[in-house]
Amino acid sequence: MSKKKVKTNAMRILESEGIEYVEHSYPVDKDHVDGITAAKHLNKDPKTVFKTLVTQGQSKEYYVFVIPVAENLDMKKAAKACGEKKIEMIHVKDISKITGYVRGGCSPIGMKKQFATYIDSSGETIESITVSAGKIGYQVELSPIDLIKASKAEYADLLM
Repeated sequence: MSKKKVKTNAMRILESEGIEYVEHSYPVDKDHVDGITAAKHLNKDPKTVFKTLVTQGQSKEYYVFVIPVAENLDMKKAAKACGEKKIEMIHVKDISKITGYVRGGCSPIGMKKQFATYIDSSGETIESITVSAGKIGYQVELSPIDLIKASKAEYADLLM
């Protein structure tokens, strides 16, 4: 029995923009897996697999940060990148309401609204970048330039 092909909103957007990508999937259990485990399942260097974090500034605007799965977001650098004095992570319970995605399956491509998006500058130095495809257990791999285009992002120094 063959597995049904999954097509997420992020994949549809990439296809509609003519952006080439490679779809990857990995097994998830009821407790879910973290980004480092996902990178291991995909046989990828964790420096090339990025997670999507959503924050809110004092202005009440939302901001999206895309960083390597094994790294931590430097909140001061992130605030500076988006021109805020201070930002905070949004509550997990609000992820779906704000982005349209669930925790563990949040893609920088195709959120409910287009938020200012920043990709860590380490993305400039790698050949391909892997991010969530918008569903737990699914990732898309594409060139960093194409991710910038698809997510309308810019690079910034974001790591601790």
